[in-house]
Amino acid sequence: MRLKNKVIIITGSCTGIGKAIAIRCVEEGAKVIITGLEKDLGEEVVEIVGSSNAVLHIEDITNEGSTQRLVQAAVKKFNRLDAVVNNAAWVTSSNIHTTEPEYFRKVLEINTIAPFNLIRAALPELKKTKGSVLNIGSVNAYCGESNLLAYSISKGALMTMTRNLGDTLFREEGVRVNLINPGWVLTENETRRKLEEGLPVDWYTSLSKMYAPAGRILAPSEIAAAAIYFLADESGPFSGQVLDVEQHPFIGRNPTKENSTVK
Repeated sequence: MRLKNKVIIITGSCTGIGKAIAIRCVEEGAKVIITGLEKDLGEEVVEIVGSSNAVLHIEDITNEGSTQRLVQAAVKKFNRLDAVVNNAAWVTSSNIHTTEPEYFRKVLEINTIAPFNLIRAALPELKKTKGSVLNIGSVNAYCGESNLLAYSISKGALMTMTRNLGDTLFREEGVRVNLINPGWVLTENETRRKLEEGLPVDWYTSLSKMYAPAGRILAPSEIAAAAIYFLADESGPFSGQVLDVEQHPFIGRNPTKENSTVK
């Protein structure tokens, strides 16, 4: 078991990628703190992994003091903290014309500042265990789609923060910080968004190989498999690293003339 006896906070773990990471962490021997906004869905995750292996903490990650309460929940139940997975994010569409300042601040608060606050709150405990932080970003961090302006900027900031803290915290505190940039993942929320955009129920079954060479998009469990490596001791001294998890090269790709209606 690659994570035996490790205690890990995973934000946004009631659904999607966070849920998959939580389940895989427990399979690898860890104890987890499940957190998000959906109490009923969080309870389902706890039932899957077993109540002896998990604590459910339902709270908005942007609430004042919420990150400290998450860390306290881990220490109170399991007496230690080995890792933090900053997965919670608001995936929201906007462009230059629709990104109003207040809205922009909210996106940054959820996707960038809350992860920063959790790292700060967890640092005293992570120093004790020589633990690690894994941030979940997005390939949109590199420039983003035209309708994902605020979201893409927030993920770009998260990537820069990872590289900065991955250097300084490892040298000064012994705490590693890394990031995974997932590509297109078939989560519950992504399915809902595509339906809201007017695509058919089975939209994900007929994808252009321009966007999905494998004939399908990624599963949350595949992102979780990559996450385990950075949470496990086998990733050794690696810190400040960014891993793009996508089925084609996101940068420097040779585009084809093929077009797709799914974007």
